[in-house]
Amino acid sequence: MAPPLIQLRDIKLTFGGTPLLAGVELSVSTGEHVCLIGRNGSGKSTLLKIAAGLVEPDGGSRFVQPGATIRYLPQEPDFSGFSTTLAYVEAGLNAGDDHYQARYLVEQLGLSGEEDPAHVSGGEARRAALARVLAPSPDILLLDEPTNHLDLPTIEWLESELESRRCALVIISHDRRFLGNLSRSTAWLDRGQIRQIDRGFSAFEAWRDEVLAEEERDQHKLDRKIVNEEHWLRYGVSGRRKRNVKRLGNLHALRDQRRTHRGATGNANLAAAEADKSGKLVIEAKNISRSYGERKIVDGFSIRVQRGDRIGIVGPNGAGKTTLIEMLTGGSAPDSGSIRLGANIEMATLDQHRESLDPKTTLAEALTGGRGDHVMVGGKPKHVVSYMKDFLFAQEQMRTPLEVLSGGERGRLMLARALAKPSNLLVLDEPTNDLDLETLDVLEEMLSDYEGTVILISHDRDFLDRVVTSVIVPEGNGRWLEYAGGYTDMLAQRGADVKRATAKAVEETREQRSAVPSGVARRRLTFNEQHALETLPKTIAKLQAEIAKQQRFLDDPDLFRKDRKRFDQASDALTTAQKELAEAEDKWLELEVRREEIEQA
Repeated sequence: MAPPLIQLRDIKLTFGGTPLLAGVELSVSTGEHVCLIGRNGSGKSTLLKIAAGLVEPDGGSRFVQPGATIRYLPQEPDFSGFSTTLAYVEAGLNAGDDHYQARYLVEQLGLSGEEDPAHVSGGEARRAALARVLAPSPDILLLDEPTNHLDLPTIEWLESELESRRCALVIISHDRRFLGNLSRSTAWLDRGQIRQIDRGFSAFEAWRDEVLAEEERDQHKLDRKIVNEEHWLRYGVSGRRKRNVKRLGNLHALRDQRRTHRGATGNANLAAAEADKSGKLVIEAKNISRSYGERKIVDGFSIRVQRGDRIGIVGPNGAGKTTLIEMLTGGSAPDSGSIRLGANIEMATLDQHRESLDPKTTLAEALTGGRGDHVMVGGKPKHVVSYMKDFLFAQEQMRTPLEVLSGGERGRLMLARALAKPSNLLVLDEPTNDLDLETLDVLEEMLSDYEGTVILISHDRDFLDRVVTSVIVPEGNGRWLEYAGGYTDMLAQRGADVKRATAKAVEETREQRSAVPSGVARRRLTFNEQHALETLPKTIAKLQAEIAKQQRFLDDPDLFRKDRKRFDQASDALTTAQKELAEAEDKWLELEVRREEIEQA
């Protein structure tokens, strides 16, 4: 087994009472892809910061292989002191790193590099932070919720990019599909301890259930043993005193073991307060359109939404998902076409702008609106502490200001506020952001049991597959189409066309963000193409030298007889180098022709 690039041993950390980390062990070797799983508040982000060297534990040791480079992606990047996103990305490079790589990644992630970090959206901030940690090509990448605020095309690009790299990965994410596609081992942080298996996330949930079931059986056996020993203490004490004292000591030890056992955290109790049924027809849109200047956001879209439908809206950031949902629900009028809402509609909404809450407000005040100690749930009062417990908040958090809550806790708070209002139409904008996997499971169950209608925006492919009955997707130039089924069903219906259509929508979004006219942008080589044009001649020369080297080995007529293994290695290396040389020469020729055409134009 390869020596570890980074190793944490017996890590201990306590904030207040119960230890957050109690003797945690984690080891990551070259090329290993580890997903770090755990409930909100279990210490995953803190452990990642300890691995990055940003937090000092109370006890334990941290070892990093000498010379190994680490890059850490925080949930909330700090842009202070940087005038542009490109400056922020380039500041993450080491001396001697390739600055073209920084510019290339900025471009690939849909940024111009000139954005003011003080005014970027959540998605743009996440893309800039990703470019910063990827640009130096580190040996170890520590990624905390890398897919948050990213659209689906960017998530799929990121998957491909990470899969192609040789670096070690430690990933915290709520995105099941992302974890399933990338992880090869799983570290489960639970009640201050880590359990680890050499299998990816796809095996995690079944393994977790087995572990918890075994733990429950062990606790049941322990309880029965304590009952038996207590019965002996009451009725069966006899014989030698020394033996009795020892047995009594064993009983005390059993009781201590039972008392100090930290049981598994329960699940959230999510339930939407449902209003009276709406009419059978919920929304009818006929040929609606909306434009911003010359750009068409929605062009001639029609849909009939009936009671009980669960509709997902997907697409690149900036494609117009929120605009479409606002028109469909009557929040804004279309430029043309008509919207008709059905009878008896009671709508509850969850938007993604959690920063709209006053960070100084306490958790109880955010739930009650600052009015007393009760929350109106479905029109009936419920004590705020009882309602908090439904969403996995402890009683002592009642007076906690919102600014100290984790991302997952803020997500649960927004759900608690939205679900308290009686509704028969739920409109959810990115409901899965920052939620742990167990809460996601409960949210999915709640939505499946909800008797009303659901319209949601999400970039979580697995969540869409489990929840929605149809998916609305942008096809470019303002056209939106509805596909039956979940996200995977939509891909199957669109077939090979999905990449072309998605690329078109992404390109339109990038052009909208850019201040440079699209015609000018097409009349120059990209940073990546410029870099390739400059570096390919050196690559071609190296490949030619490799081919000559392997050919010299194979020119020995006795090599096959003397060293069959060396002969096979040389043959394989020669074939690979010849293939790579042909590809490099073709690419260089293509770029050279393009450069000449641009210069002539």
